[in-house]
Amino acid sequence: MNDDLSWMLDSALEIPGALHAVLISADGLLMARTKDIGKDDADRVAAGMSGVQSLSRALGFFCGDPNHGWRQTLVEFDGGWVFLISAGEGAYLGVSASPDVDMADITFRMQQLVAQLGKELTTPPRENLGARS
Repeated sequence: MNDDLSWMLDSALEIPGALHAVLISADGLLMARTKDIGKDDADRVAAGMSGVQSLSRALGFFCGDPNHGWRQTLVEFDGGWVFLISAGEGAYLGVSASPDVDMADITFRMQQLVAQLGKELTTPPRENLGARS
């Protein structure tokens, strides 16, 4: 688990009402999670959200054009919301929130976070810069 990514995800929880956040790969693997959700639960969420985004992408035609791209899925439960958006090539950001969350604030924060995550996910890992031949 990438600690830098987890720290970035924790910043999503600064929005009042935000509960948990996960970063997942398109194939349903957990890439990062906020510190307040356990690994086993986060793994289950990642697998479930992978299916949700796949189903959501398949419904673009329902909006009148089969070429409409998927942007976000929002699921409402008795006890709150789940937001799911693309976080770059092959990655998705999911955030859960209480029923009283400001939906515009959480969506805006998620977009900001995706911009930050995009830079982190596309930066190649650092090699041992101190070792010289």
